[in-house]
Amino acid sequence: MTALDAAALQVLIHRLTGVADEMGAVLRRGAFSPNIKERADCSAALFTSAGEVLVQAEHIPVHLGSMPASVRAAIDAFGSTVGPGEQIVLNDPFAGGTHLNDITLVAPCFVGDELLGWAANRAHHADVGGTAPGSIPADAVEIDEEGFRISPVLLTDELVSTLCEHSRTPAERLGDLDAQRGANAVGVARMAGLAGEPFDKVLVYGERRMRAALAALPDGHWEFEDVLDSFGPRPEQQHPVGVRVALTIEGEEATFDFTGTDAQTRGNVNAVEAVTVSAVAFALRSATDPTIPANGGSLRPVRVVAPSGTVVAAQPPAAVGAGNVEVSQRVADVCLGALAQAVPDRVGAASQGTMNNVLIGGNGWVYYETIAGGQGGRPRRAGMSGVHTAMTNTKNTPVEALERAFPMRVLRYRLREGSGGAGLHAGGDGIERDLQMLEDVTVSLITERRHSQPWGLWRGQPGAVGENWLLPRGDESRAERLLDKCTLQLQAGDVLRMLTPGGGGWGTPTSRRR
Repeated sequence: MTALDAAALQVLIHRLTGVADEMGAVLRRGAFSPNIKERADCSAALFTSAGEVLVQAEHIPVHLGSMPASVRAAIDAFGSTVGPGEQIVLNDPFAGGTHLNDITLVAPCFVGDELLGWAANRAHHADVGGTAPGSIPADAVEIDEEGFRISPVLLTDELVSTLCEHSRTPAERLGDLDAQRGANAVGVARMAGLAGEPFDKVLVYGERRMRAALAALPDGHWEFEDVLDSFGPRPEQQHPVGVRVALTIEGEEATFDFTGTDAQTRGNVNAVEAVTVSAVAFALRSATDPTIPANGGSLRPVRVVAPSGTVVAAQPPAAVGAGNVEVSQRVADVCLGALAQAVPDRVGAASQGTMNNVLIGGNGWVYYETIAGGQGGRPRRAGMSGVHTAMTNTKNTPVEALERAFPMRVLRYRLREGSGGAGLHAGGDGIERDLQMLEDVTVSLITERRHSQPWGLWRGQPGAVGENWLLPRGDESRAERLLDKCTLQLQAGDVLRMLTPGGGGWGTPTSRRR
């Protein structure tokens, strides 16, 4: 146990975090797909030899909060046999993953014969097979319909070939996997250079900070509930699914209990427990102190109760494609709603509450993007407009990159004025985007908040719901309202219009909107 003063501890934390940042930069630079290279739909972190999060880069909350489950699954499968230079790969949601698109690579860091720790990264691959381009088919009810499933296994050329054979875009998959391998190689090398540093002190510091933050909150019990609009396109799937949480704070510990949440669905709107844990971690750090290190120590005082077989802890063979992207958003919403009752001056109104997933595939290509929306009004300022919120932290695909890579044209891309809820601090506005197809394509939409509104706080007004539209041949007079979740065929010249939700307002509205 090497002694560290406060300054030396911060230097160590930042040196380790810099390694995770560099891993992310290497992954993005080496990636083939616009989804990773342009949108940064990837994350990286370092782990202790026992598998606890040591540090993470400021990447995507739903990736990072759930990644410990993947590393644990990898260690359980190969921890005693994996050697230097080898890597473990997985995407199985029921063995530490999230949904099949998110492929995780885990690499051991050895110094001599000693296992120092693990480097891991996760990237969203635009297509891993399944019944529709993009591998999140709106009508899926079992996971086998969503693509190629990989339980923890050593990464070999044979495994890579099999994955590429299942994908509609094999060259992209090969390039993205190579980028992931390279990112972990850099992480392992940099981590080895820090051998001998007291990594345990980092975790102890994270636990101490979280316990102090929880102790500063009032003890009590608070509850909150919200809904997911639907769980698929069929009539019997077009009804809401309830998500409920009870928050209990006692001294230096907190419990988030999801008992009472609805059962897992016969659709793809299901989250595995690792995704739910990630949303809890995000909400708690947001409402306490975002400067608390996001490591394994900071979650030691936190207990998550997610009843098996519910929409927040789904079991096989359920489809889970939308769990990572949509259920995670609602879990964050209910956690923040409960925390707002405990600490009303620290939590904003609901943000858009969806990732607005668009998946489009044509002849030899697949496009995936999530569309930004409005942030909820905050206790001291208005919500931001046209940003990704809560469990996602990606960028947009620049119009120039999108039109260069895919046979589509962006006709309109602007803020959706007036979609944010009114309040003392108004919610941010969503986005309007028209996307024209230049060839026949298959489109899947996985969206939420098309019926339920992002809620306001303290008499603030809710944000506007989102809308999905098809304009055949671009004709406004023939516009058709689309379901929140659907897979359909579009022809060249058709226009897909998306209006994303605004954020809720915070506080009693005044005559001024902002």
